[in-house]
Amino acid sequence: MDIIVAPVMTRNRQEETKVVSTLRKPTKGGWNSAIFIIFVEVSLRFAYYGLAGNLITYLTNDLHQSTSTAIKNVNTWVGVSAIFPIFGAIVADSLLGRFKTILLASAIYFLGMILLTLSVSVIPMRYREAVFFIALYILAVGEGGHKPCVQTFAADQFDEEKPEEKAAKSSFFNWWYLGIVAGGSSAVLLVIYIQDNVGWTAGFGMLTGALGVALFIFLAGIKRYRKQAPVKSPFTMVAQVFVAAMRKRRVIETHQGLGICYEAVGTDVEDQTGNSRTLAATSQYRFLDKAMIIDNLDASSKPRNPWRLCSLNQVEEVKLVLRLLPIWLSCFMFTAVLVQTYTLFIKQGSTMIRSIGPSFQVPPASFQSLVGLTILFTIPIYDRIFVPAARKLTGHRSGITMLQRIGIGLFLSIVEMVVAAQVEAKRVSIARAHGLMDTPKATIPMSVWWILPQYMISGISDVFTVVGLQELFYDQMPESMRSLGAAAHISVIGVGSFINTAIITAVQAITARSIGILLGDNLNRAHVDYFYWVLAALSALNFCVYLWIASGFVYKKVEGEEEPR
Repeated sequence: MDIIVAPVMTRNRQEETKVVSTLRKPTKGGWNSAIFIIFVEVSLRFAYYGLAGNLITYLTNDLHQSTSTAIKNVNTWVGVSAIFPIFGAIVADSLLGRFKTILLASAIYFLGMILLTLSVSVIPMRYREAVFFIALYILAVGEGGHKPCVQTFAADQFDEEKPEEKAAKSSFFNWWYLGIVAGGSSAVLLVIYIQDNVGWTAGFGMLTGALGVALFIFLAGIKRYRKQAPVKSPFTMVAQVFVAAMRKRRVIETHQGLGICYEAVGTDVEDQTGNSRTLAATSQYRFLDKAMIIDNLDASSKPRNPWRLCSLNQVEEVKLVLRLLPIWLSCFMFTAVLVQTYTLFIKQGSTMIRSIGPSFQVPPASFQSLVGLTILFTIPIYDRIFVPAARKLTGHRSGITMLQRIGIGLFLSIVEMVVAAQVEAKRVSIARAHGLMDTPKATIPMSVWWILPQYMISGISDVFTVVGLQELFYDQMPESMRSLGAAAHISVIGVGSFINTAIITAVQAITARSIGILLGDNLNRAHVDYFYWVLAALSALNFCVYLWIASGFVYKKVEGEEEPR
């Protein structure tokens, strides 16, 4: 009797030990790992916005640059920081993988912030400006590796083959952006106050500490992450489709001796890892379908030449990229408007009454937190109230489509510029009435809360367009190019910053003889309201183009998926 029971008890203990071991082992993927990456992004956005949010103040007050020069320098740095992610995405997707790229970029970012802190403290004055700008662009390199990978790496923690994780991914983008805004808003409120009232060394020192915390948090979750290996260069895959289609441009598709290749040659990452996600054939860009035609040379060649014959998935992936290009181009004006929140809006607010109580003065750059606070309130309302209500009306799982969401934000950016122009006209009229037109450093007897509406509209438009772009460029890009998709949506901000600089230069040249230099150092005579009207008109024209592009957009279609996208 004892002999029979003992093995059973031993076996039970072994099974219990295995269960306990399994329970103790960290679960990979899902919210368990994504939450670590979200906290990393919060810390990094705290550092970025603590620098970018008050950069124009440092350039004009401490480095003594003119307003227009400072605006152009801010735009250039923001633009470069947003363009570099394209190169970072290529490195991540084809060489290092997302995890290693994030780790390397975070280290570069940390070193750049240390140098920036030293440049405002111990570096001699004659070298300070040069070292400051060197540090700025080291940070831009770090941004280039971090930005395209961290969001994609976090979204990769949700498995699209599991229905519950796929549903969670749609909500993830809203809460991801909420985390970014929380980090940015806290920086704008806390760090900028310290920069203005304690000193730049203390302010930048806080940002350096935040980056150190971010690096620690990222390494703390290392055992929980789902990591994907890099694949071949995405540009190679795109080039192969175009070259194959060009080679067969004169081949006619028939049913005698010619056919279409549907084999899994050059398919996306998920196909290569064992999951069968086949893209459905679409009728757009039919000239690329030539790349799938098997001619006599292809039929007799083994192995098949990837520069002559491509799979259905490979061709459809290239079509996905081509469909996103017009959307990408039509969002540049949105970010040309967006950059006003940390350039002209700050200068505008600096001339107004900013006192709260008898002695406290709110730093003008801190009013950017109004955008963040608006987003903090709007995203939960959007996710928990708007989406369920819209879902009942439309039947769409997200309430409205991604393109509809982006379009609403584009329209609101027009409204933002119209409101900003009217508020600026009111500010100038009050300055004129009080004889302050030629005293640019005088405080206009007008409450700074007049600019609250334009900040709030900016925040609401961000909830629609910025988050919509993030989701669109993740969802509609080929799986093997999702880092590049993240870089593409980020680069919209960069190109928009350059466009804003180009608009300033063009308008200054055109109006110099008629109304004087636009955006001069004397804000009361800088005709900022005219500039806002120019942006509103260009944004309205761009919005019409966007509607035309969006009306013909075809969403990604996957075989076997019936759920509306």
